[in-house]
Order: sequence, then C-alpha cells, then structure tokens
Amino acid sequence: MLISKDTDMENDRLHLLVIMVCVIAALCCTCTREKDLSFSKIKKAGYITFGVSCGYPPFCFYNNKNELSGYDIDVAKEIAKRLDVELKLIDTEWNNIFNGLNLGAYDGIVASMSITEERSSLVNFSTPYYHTKSVLVIRGDSKFKSRSDLSGKTIGVEEDTMFEKDAKLLPNVNIRKFKTSEQALVALNKNLLDAVITDEIVTNYVSGSKKYELETLGEPLRRDKVAIAFRKADHALLKKVNGVLKDMHDDGSLKRLSEKIAKKKYN
Repeated sequence: MLISKDTDMENDRLHLLVIMVCVIAALCCTCTREKDLSFSKIKKAGYITFGVSCGYPPFCFYNNKNELSGYDIDVAKEIAKRLDVELKLIDTEWNNIFNGLNLGAYDGIVASMSITEERSSLVNFSTPYYHTKSVLVIRGDSKFKSRSDLSGKTIGVEEDTMFEKDAKLLPNVNIRKFKTSEQALVALNKNLLDAVITDEIVTNYVSGSKKYELETLGEPLRRDKVAIAFRKADHALLKKVNGVLKDMHDDGSLKRLSEKIAKKKYN
C-alpha cells in the first residue's frame, strides 16, 4: 500500500500540533501553581491569620479573661494546628469583614458566615463546618402567638447580615439595627424591642448564660450552611483547609468542639 508524502506531512503536522497543545497545557498548569502561593506563603511565614467578628456567642465573644472564645475560635485554632502553623486572629466589625479579606488584612474569615449566592460572587467558601437556623425571638412573657402579631412592631437585628434581610421580608415591621446579635438580645430582654431575628444557637446560649427568659416564635425563617471564606485567587489555601475540615468531620473533632456549646464550657 502506497502512502503519499502529503499524507505523511499531514500526520507530522497533526502530531506536532498535539505535542504543542500538551506543552502549552503543562506550562499553563505550572504557571497557575506558581502564581497561587496562598498556602506556601502561610507555611513560610509560620502563621495563618483569620478575621473573626465577635459579639456573637457562643461562636465568637470575649470571655471573662477578655480573651477571644467560642466555637469559631476553636475551629480556627484546630485548623492552624493541623496546618502546623501559628494562629493570629483579628476581630473585625461585620460590615467591614469582606474589605479586610480583600485588602489582605487576613487570610480567611471564620465568622459563622452563611453561604449565599451573593457572597459566593465575592469569595470562595470552604466546605461547611456547621449548619444554622434563623429564628424570630421574643420574651417569655410576650403575648405574640404568630408572625402576623408582629405587624407594626420593632424587630432588632445585627446590621448587614442575613438576619436583616430576613426582617425585611416580614410585612409592616420596624427594623432596628445593632452592631451585634448579643446587643439586640440584651435590648429585647430590657423590653426595648418586640422581637429579634438571630441564630437559634445564639439565642439558646445567650438566654441560658444570662438567664434571660426568651423563646422562639414559629418555625425557623431560614436554614443555612456556614463556611470559611477565602479570596477568589487562593485556591491552594482553600484546598488545604477543605482537607483539614474533612478530617475534622471524619474523626469527630467538629462534633466534639460543638458539644462545648451545649455544655457552655467557655470561660
């Protein structure tokens, strides 16, 4: 069987094209890995920095020794330990927490942040490390029986949070904003508000530790997954932390840390 020179040339060109594509792909992968130094920089520095937002017990607050404490803090400590680096924490007001991340003030955010479509356009989220419920909270002596009873009433929320968005979905209510959910619950206990929207676990912890008589009104308003936020470009760091979170889930560490909430073992 005879094969023309033209056919040989076409085959040679095809082989050359395949080789060039493979080389370019390999170079692109190498360049991407070289540019993404998010984890190697942390290892070289010897520490990881997380932004947190306190005033949200039992997830993040200052204990009686004026030290950062809570479930978020414990999770951050365990992540740093498993990455074999030191931990630095920066307490940041919630409404500035994304700015701090994108300006490089910290490497990630561990602040009980719910995963939303809007936030996912700004940051990359890790796998979830717990689940949350948004609830309406009233005083134990309140006469309210349903959400409709809150028409014309004042609802307290932590500003710039999903709780504020929940409140805006309620018809004909007045919204009062606070720096933290804890401040809102204190105001509710003092009869300065008619209700508060916050996390169910926060409500149970604050009412139990401060001996407030609070209760939830109706079913949860929303159920969310909570995760750690990273800059969009920091894929290497995200991958490492996701591996750590998987290990913490598999070996029961996340469950053991969460048990401190129920037992109120923070001081």
